[in-house]
Amino acid sequence: MPHTKLHVKQYRCIHSSSCPCTKGHLSEDVILLAFQQLNWNPRMIATLSCVCKWFDDFAKRVLWKEFCHTRAPKMLEDLASSGSHSVDGSWKALGKLLLYCSGCTKGGLFNNVQVPGHFVYRTRFSRTSGKSFLLPQCRSDVLYVSDPCEHLDQGDEGDLGFFRGIFKSFSVSKVRKMLIDRDAKFHPTEVCPYCKAKLWSMLQANMVPRSAGGRLGAYDECVEYYVCLNGHMLGICTLLPLSDSEGASEV
Repeated sequence: MPHTKLHVKQYRCIHSSSCPCTKGHLSEDVILLAFQQLNWNPRMIATLSCVCKWFDDFAKRVLWKEFCHTRAPKMLEDLASSGSHSVDGSWKALGKLLLYCSGCTKGGLFNNVQVPGHFVYRTRFSRTSGKSFLLPQCRSDVLYVSDPCEHLDQGDEGDLGFFRGIFKSFSVSKVRKMLIDRDAKFHPTEVCPYCKAKLWSMLQANMVPRSAGGRLGAYDECVEYYVCLNGHMLGICTLLPLSDSEGASEV
């Protein structure tokens, strides 16, 4: 019986002639198994994306998707239940939203507030909380919102909370329709930190309900948030002192 030599299929980078991966790539199945053993470690995914455009494409298409489904399985099941096999703004953008508090830069979205962005170990996103950020006529929309990431003792700004979220099927949501009907303007310079899309100010559109402050444990007049074209939400609030917020939650 003749000896049969097995040949491993090579995947070559077709995106760039200067790519250092001139000897081809491992198969997607092998990379998938390796990252499954790493529990879809986001730092490793980000590192792999820097190797070349082929790996970056594979990470965006497959690895970030697996990370999102592992990190927030129930939320992802709901977001995909509309029949779409993807999410608005790409899997990479959603992965970043799940694990990154964007903070803000001075003169950016939130005027003179400057708090550096940072990664967070784990954040709870709630569909029930999301209802508090929607006007009554928009509460058939589905919005998942995180608990506020607390940044205490920020000088004159007091105790700040940063929160983020994502809409389900934002392109057909009542919030998007209302923003368009009200001729809401995009922010002139800033873009979404997660997907680089343009941003609407919900405060300028007069679409921030009083219930948002109650949900956050914040002063009603100190809640502001933006929504991008892909349905990512990011916002800031001034948190009530703990004793006051506890009293407010009991009312």
